[in-house]
Amino acid sequence: MIAYAITSHFCNLESFVNRAEMIVYRDKSNANYAQNAKYFLDDARAYKFFKILLHTDYRLAYELGADGVHLTSQQFDEIKNAKALGLFVIVSTHTLKEASDAQKQGADMITLSPIFSTPNKGEPKGLDFLLEVAKAIEIPIIALGGILTQEQIEACREHGASGFASIRYFSTQ
Repeated sequence: MIAYAITSHFCNLESFVNRAEMIVYRDKSNANYAQNAKYFLDDARAYKFFKILLHTDYRLAYELGADGVHLTSQQFDEIKNAKALGLFVIVSTHTLKEASDAQKQGADMITLSPIFSTPNKGEPKGLDFLLEVAKAIEIPIIALGGILTQEQIEACREHGASGFASIRYFSTQ
């Protein structure tokens, strides 16, 4: 299972070493995002992450030399632009149609959420929905939303996920 850490603020990356293969810097409320993204990438490169991504801004990800970008479900029109720059692309999805569209437009992976209950994200989609999407698309699915335990991670794997993503799992371990 791919372990994908989502950082919600500029953080100490040492806590993620040996626990996450991929990491994304996501800080939706920071006016200094570009500057902090540069520091984040500089720090993250000292560790052996499989992929280091930035959130939403594919141009900045390219300029700063990130491995890729994690686009929101409102950014499907930017998938091809990011791929044209050679970036690895993950797209947030919440429906089977979004997952299918992300695959058709060239995304490398998707996150599918929320699988379990998580604050402010609406009703969880559940494991049966995860399995339905996994049977319908070919690109890797990263389960997201309310994943806090090894049991939940294993259940996601059993229902077709190639990995899991979390903020809280990595910040509470």
